[in-house]
Amino acid sequence: MNDASGLSATPIHKHLVLSENADDALIRVLRTEMTEAAKNNRPVNIGAARHSMGGQAIPRNGTAITFDHGAIELDRTNLTYRVHAGARWSQVIAALDAEGFSPAVMQSNNDFGIGATFSVNAHGWPVPYGPMGATVRSLRMLLPSGDVVDCSPTENSNLFKLAMGGYGLIGVIIDLVVDMVPNSRLSPTYDTMAATDFPTAFQTAIDDPAVTMAYGRLNVERESFFEHALLATYRQTKDQNDLPAASGSGWMSHVAGRLYRAQLGNEALKTFRWWNETSLLPAIGGGEATRNSLINEPVVTLDDRNPDRTDILHEYFVSFDAFDNFLEACRKVIPASYQEFLNVTLRYIAQDDQSTLSYATRPRIAAVMSFSQEMTLRAEADMRRMTETLIDRIAARGGAYYLPYRPHARLDQMATVYSGAADFAAAKRTIDPQLILRNNLWDSYLERL
Repeated sequence: MNDASGLSATPIHKHLVLSENADDALIRVLRTEMTEAAKNNRPVNIGAARHSMGGQAIPRNGTAITFDHGAIELDRTNLTYRVHAGARWSQVIAALDAEGFSPAVMQSNNDFGIGATFSVNAHGWPVPYGPMGATVRSLRMLLPSGDVVDCSPTENSNLFKLAMGGYGLIGVIIDLVVDMVPNSRLSPTYDTMAATDFPTAFQTAIDDPAVTMAYGRLNVERESFFEHALLATYRQTKDQNDLPAASGSGWMSHVAGRLYRAQLGNEALKTFRWWNETSLLPAIGGGEATRNSLINEPVVTLDDRNPDRTDILHEYFVSFDAFDNFLEACRKVIPASYQEFLNVTLRYIAQDDQSTLSYATRPRIAAVMSFSQEMTLRAEADMRRMTETLIDRIAARGGAYYLPYRPHARLDQMATVYSGAADFAAAKRTIDPQLILRNNLWDSYLERL
């Protein structure tokens, strides 16, 4: 089994796809598989899209289980929906959109499973929210002991905090009750500025109650790397009648995807793309769209069709007052590498005091970076070196990095950035003494703490 990096080929014992509609049937199968795995000292992992990039959703020589279940039930009174852990965000959007609602927070693409999003505690770009886990009211989880427990911020709260961003290592999530908000028609505003001015402008946007979605970009040409910023903010239009069905960002997204890919090794096209995003598209096509259409985008839009290269993501979380230091670190480290840097998107994350493995212990600016990497040993070694250096510099100012990507951080870096990691590992051993639920995040890092 492999993941989105194409660099994580891992032997497994078997792969099951479960689509049982009845809870008791699903739980019975899961209990059987975990019991069998425990007897044979094999790990188990539950996944959906398995889009991580370092085997965080793959059990080495174990049983990989993929949920394929789209059950969704709306509660209009409480503005929540109950959803099976295996439902994809595209299914959630379709179900909520038909009733005039939208997910409060989801990650940036619609291909992924809801339980998986909670398990990596992914975030989106609606403001002023924190990670998706903060919008989960409660969940049901099957523990390695075979017990099914209800968890929430107030019931079995320790299990809830461990499972939020716990990468499936604590229990198997069955379903979740999650916040939803009204869908709405939004209109964008685009502002360009010096990169050093971005934190102040971003904070002003976040503090504006009229702004419901926002993101930023930085320019990526090597000559003026990270010197300029774009801030996009979305506000509701006056007319909220007759909202069209959710579609996606349409032709603009496909044009942007092709231009995004054409940047590879071409500085002139990087400059053209920046002009296109900051000047042309806002003028001719950056118009109104519904909230659901804006978030209803598949990963394939930016797909890399080159078999000799792979797209690798990094993500760093920095405080507003450390953003200048982040810019300086990136300017010194990234252009000096062999890697082709394609994009960085900036998003807001409110403080997360719930997850044991929190990456937002303060309000953060999230920098989601996209690299195109050769699938060679040289490129992999260079990526590791660059990653370690960036983490050192960013962590020195209290920043963090994200765990679903290539396992290039050193163990000491992981333990420093995620101060709750040792407590997480200790709790894991108590809850799962036979270590049934495992993946590469456990094997490479947490097991050693």
